[in-house]
Amino acid sequence: THTHTHTGHLLAPRRPFSMSGDEKKTITEIHKSTNVVYQAHHVSRSKRGQIVGTRRGFRGCTVWLTGLSGAGKTTIGFALEEYLVTHGIPCYSLDGDNIRQGLNKNLGFSSEDREENIRRIAEVAKLFADAGLVCIASFISPFAKDREKARKSHEGSNLPFFEVFVDAPLDICENRDVKGLYKRARAGEIKGFTGIDSEYEKPESSELVLKTNLTSVNECIQRLVELLEERGIVPPAASEEVKELFVLDNKHDLVREAARTLPTLQITRLDLQWVQVLSEGWATPLSGFMRERELLQVLHFGMLLDGGLINLTVPIVLPVCTDDKARLADSSAIALVYSGRTVAVLQNPEFYQHRHEERCARQWGTTCENHPYIKMVMESGDWLVGGDLQVLERIRWNDGLDQYRLTPLELKQKFKDMNADAIFAFQLRNPVHNGHALLMQDTRRRLLEKGYKRPVLLLHPLGGWTKDDDVPLAWRMRQHAAVLEEGVLDPSSTVVAIFPSPMMYAGPTEVQWHCRSRMIAGANFYIVGRDPAGMPHPVTKKDLYEPTHGAKVLSMAPGLTTVEIIPFRVAAYDKDKRCMDFYDPGRSESFDFISGTRMRQLARENKNPPDGFMAPKAWKVLTDYYSSLEKSN
Repeated sequence: THTHTHTGHLLAPRRPFSMSGDEKKTITEIHKSTNVVYQAHHVSRSKRGQIVGTRRGFRGCTVWLTGLSGAGKTTIGFALEEYLVTHGIPCYSLDGDNIRQGLNKNLGFSSEDREENIRRIAEVAKLFADAGLVCIASFISPFAKDREKARKSHEGSNLPFFEVFVDAPLDICENRDVKGLYKRARAGEIKGFTGIDSEYEKPESSELVLKTNLTSVNECIQRLVELLEERGIVPPAASEEVKELFVLDNKHDLVREAARTLPTLQITRLDLQWVQVLSEGWATPLSGFMRERELLQVLHFGMLLDGGLINLTVPIVLPVCTDDKARLADSSAIALVYSGRTVAVLQNPEFYQHRHEERCARQWGTTCENHPYIKMVMESGDWLVGGDLQVLERIRWNDGLDQYRLTPLELKQKFKDMNADAIFAFQLRNPVHNGHALLMQDTRRRLLEKGYKRPVLLLHPLGGWTKDDDVPLAWRMRQHAAVLEEGVLDPSSTVVAIFPSPMMYAGPTEVQWHCRSRMIAGANFYIVGRDPAGMPHPVTKKDLYEPTHGAKVLSMAPGLTTVEIIPFRVAAYDKDKRCMDFYDPGRSESFDFISGTRMRQLARENKNPPDGFMAPKAWKVLTDYYSSLEKSN
């Protein structure tokens, strides 16, 4: 066996070992190929670029990360790979240790073998780039001549090559020393260790320098993406993660003054909730209420197709009556008014027919008018108006909860301030019981086992319209606060915020919207449960949607590339342990499935559930709510 453990360094052997005759050959003894002629591909790069990735266009290139051991090359390389892939840019990361496991396992650490190591890597990177991928090569590659050969190899094939110096001082790298290699090099156990007794030749004209002792991983990725945008590798739209629709401060007075002269359209509370959703960027890249082209794409494909394939499964539209359509049809802009106050301007409006029944059939799979949201759709105007929105200011509801209504950009900043390296989101419209908490605790445990250091939970109750028999938002927020107060969830690693969308009860179609919205806000893990966004059929009282389909559809849904789906494990009340636990089919008689209906009945009757089902203070909030209903009735 070999005693080296790190790319580019030679460890002194601790005990004798034997080698076969083949292994004793140095790389310089291997015969070079002769009589070889390059064969041109029949498929052009531009043609290949049309089908590689979800964003059309050839983007093949190599990003060569060079620097000392411990500078952060692998961390940055894998983070950039994740970023690009999740934004529809095909990418692959080559890492020194991984390459030594296979392709270069027959190479040692002589000067000749080190040179051959980098040559092979450069050739492999060039093949990936020629295939249309962004290839990220993370290698110490200490010698300038080897890096220059890699560059010239790419340039000779008309492929972009970007040298990135991952620059960290030697003392910082030694302090990081996760593998203990610097310590062993200082002790003389490793010979030829770069930075200790073998020189590292710093790049003099690299395309980018990343000082990882001064810059966070996220900031490094942002600078790399900016470089790739400047060089035409990454389209600007790929990095536009949140598209807010607020009027810029320096134009606010001008737009508000102009709005006073415009014809007006009175909008409903439900419409205003959708204005909030759009203005804060939850429906990025929409620039306003959907035009007919966008609505057709959403209804028929569940996607926006212009500018890449973007998952969007719910219509975000503005209904108007026939009289308003006739009055406003020739207007170039319309002021949207709610409760006597202008909240936004709709630019370049487009009026088109509101096909109520077809919309409902496609979105909900039913046209039953007893469904509460379908009822609202059927009763709304016969026309829809789409157009670009200019929203004058943040939507505030002045209900004591506005501080929880964080926009996607505000949530991203909060996660950054918490140094979060993983965000797992939990969507809910009901009170939290200990079964939910168990799922969230288990998700956190699994993320820590994956190697994440600071996973953060986004507890994100839906705050828009809900049906009449749901627990109102204010009471749910009190209940969630009680759960945190009792320590069922860790307040230091939990962000509680309100998602402003109305609830549509559209099952698997809607759950994709819920997931993608959290993806926009920075979540990279999403917990999905039984019958998400579902409800009983208004007439038959059976499940409107098959309860497992939401999770199944979400795991297959296109366009949700930046988020990993975490399906619910079935949790129930364990009568033996007197707590919520994951269901064990071998002990089925020990488990009690406490339904939402039963939970609400217990709360209405002011009875306590079994010990361990819900935090006592949180249960008290629920019983207080139902008690308040009794009093009001």
